Amino acid sequence: MLGDVLLINDLHKAAAESIMEKLIEDKKQKESADPDYKYVVAISGESGAGKSELSHSLALLLKGLDIRVKVLHTDNYYLVPPLLRKEWRKTNGIESVGINEYDWGLVNRNIKDFKENRETIMPCIDIIPDQIDKLITDFHKIHLLVIDGLYAINTENVDLRVFIELTYHETKMSQLMRGKEITDDFRLQVLEREHINVQSLKPLADLLVDRNYDVIDAKKQ
Repeated sequence: MLGDVLLINDLHKAAAESIMEKLIEDKKQKESADPDYKYVVAISGESGAGKSELSHSLALLLKGLDIRVKVLHTDNYYLVPPLLRKEWRKTNGIESVGINEYDWGLVNRNIKDFKENRETIMPCIDIIPDQIDKLITDFHKIHLLVIDGLYAINTENVDLRVFIELTYHETKMSQLMRGKEITDDFRLQVLEREHINVQSLKPLADLLVDRNYDVIDAKKQ
């Protein structure tokens, strides 16, 4: 998203290095069968858990290996625009908050365009005016896609799924520092509803980032 604030620290960088080791190993195996294989990694977690910071850190590390990376933020894919979302949620009830708020058809279409080396149009929210812009991307030039967002690991055609275990209760300071949304009673209800939805996706994860930001193989837990 345009205008977003990233609070990258050494924990994000260290976790990104651990993820990159697993990613490169898996990527090489897939490329041994198909040299032109286009790899997708998804990173999920609750508000303030560090999804964007981890995605950006991972993308920079991969760029250092001459792998051209694009980060796709699923928060750009809400069905209801930013300025209308709070009222829409209040009108439709707190149960409306969750995975189905996203345009998964468009997310999966953009990923298909990446896989098939096509030029595509992607939504991009500018959080200063809270409006949705359009971004034209030529995926022919991109080798690897990083998808981040609350429910990113729910996406189709993902090779590596990463889940950050921090909950919104533990990330209050990060949320305040980023200042993306005003924290009021309704916002707390939204965070709790998102918490339930995000945690339901944990079984899909290949890698877990624990509360100390150590990376763990989810299948060995």
